[in-house]
Amino acid sequence: MSKIRVSTTVNGDAAEFLCESGSSLLDVLRDTMGLTGSKEGCGSGDCGACTVVLDGEMVCSCLVLAPEAEGRTIATIEGVAEGSVLHPVQQKFLEHAALQCGFCTPGFIVAAKALLDRNPNPTETEVRYWLAGNLCRCTGYDKIVRAVLDAAAELRQERTPA
Repeated sequence: MSKIRVSTTVNGDAAEFLCESGSSLLDVLRDTMGLTGSKEGCGSGDCGACTVVLDGEMVCSCLVLAPEAEGRTIATIEGVAEGSVLHPVQQKFLEHAALQCGFCTPGFIVAAKALLDRNPNPTETEVRYWLAGNLCRCTGYDKIVRAVLDAAAELRQERTPA
């Protein structure tokens, strides 16, 4: 079977890869592009560990066929920080101890950032609803929700002109 050439943008950079028609975006990100932050937890879109943003929409990359990325923009956990400076969501996850084993953390952070990009002032209920597709078996969700709400408050302060 011949491979398909896909041209896309990943974390702001132009990228090309070759893949089989049935390859998942998750497999290409991890195995071909070396972006191992997104995890395969279930392979069926139920856990959120593989969450990425595709053209501004959150998706489970285990459910997206890699050829579907042609001409599209992908944002992964590797693109959240700016160099060595953590995004406020990442920093607040650390400050609130909103992670334990860390397996689910990339998906939660990508999802939380996607929420705050759309809604800079979410309620606790909105955060819980938005993150409902991401599962964590180690922490409770309270620390995660508190971290997201705290990051939202910090981002609002950064956006307020002095």
